[in-house]
Formats: sequence, C-alpha cells, structure tokens
Amino acid sequence: MTEGKVLARIAAIVFVAFTITVTVIEMTREEAPVPVSTAPALQPSADPLRAILRGCQRLGEAAASDADCLAAWAESRDRFLGRTPAPEAPQHSGGQ
Repeated sequence: MTEGKVLARIAAIVFVAFTITVTVIEMTREEAPVPVSTAPALQPSADPLRAILRGCQRLGEAAASDADCLAAWAESRDRFLGRTPAPEAPQHSGGQ
C-alpha cells in the first residue's frame, strides 16, 4: 500500500470519529429552559366602535334598520378605506 492511501484512510477514520463525537455531544447536551416573560400581556385599547359593532352583530337582521348600526358600519368602512368622514350636514328644523 502506498503512503498516500494510508494517509487517506487515517484522515477518513479521524473524520468519522470526529463526526461521531460531535453528534454524541450534541445529543447529550441539555437545553436551558426558556425564561418565562414577566411582562404583562398587551391589551388592545378599548374602542367604542368595536363595542357598537359587536352589539349590532348580536341584533342580527334587525341591525340593518338600526340607525346606530348603520352609522357604526359607515365609520368602520371609512376607517378601513382610510377615508376621513365627511362633515355632517346641518339639520333643518321643520318649524319655519
């Protein structure tokens, strides 16, 4: 056997031994427990529109004729679309 083949075999044996050693070390290593966060959970701020929309959801079909629900849906739609609500037109009294 030539000297090159002997060195190649020794290198292969050393490589396999190293790989097995690293694998055994990784498999026996204990993982540190993940620390539990003590920060309080974030709570969404109270949104009155959300409460109104939930109430409209509970009304079911009757919400389609409820003025408060119609106004809440319009405001929700404006928020979603990124529009600013149009100023309300002044109401005229019928006594003149």
